[in-house]
Amino acid sequence: MAGDHGVADEGVSAYPKEVTPQMVYNFLSGGAAINVLARHIGARVVVVDMGVAAEYELSPKIRDYLIASHLSVEACHRAILDHLGIKPLFNLNMRLGEGTGAALGISIVDASCKILREMATFEEAGVSEKE
Repeated sequence: MAGDHGVADEGVSAYPKEVTPQMVYNFLSGGAAINVLARHIGARVVVVDMGVAAEYELSPKIRDYLIASHLSVEACHRAILDHLGIKPLFNLNMRLGEGTGAALGISIVDASCKILREMATFEEAGVSEKE
């Protein structure tokens, strides 16, 4: 999701706002890290124009359904995760800003779901119980 919502004007980004359309073009051309990872896992990248961001508060009920794949080195990322009360799956010191953490994290989530659905219990596998 891409949006030129003025955050660069606040001085929180290491890059000028001209980078947003340049990166969108890179996404569309297939040259960004997220494109490489998407090809690796057989996914496709869909660019969504978010336009102007609006401040809003999430319903507390939705927090149980949110997964933070990684902790970005961008300063505000930790603040947002802390505010939401979400612990990221990993911290690889990434600052790509294009969803690469999500592309890596989805494999962990997918594998976890498969283990829950497909792995035999000790009883099903005929494994002795503890004494």
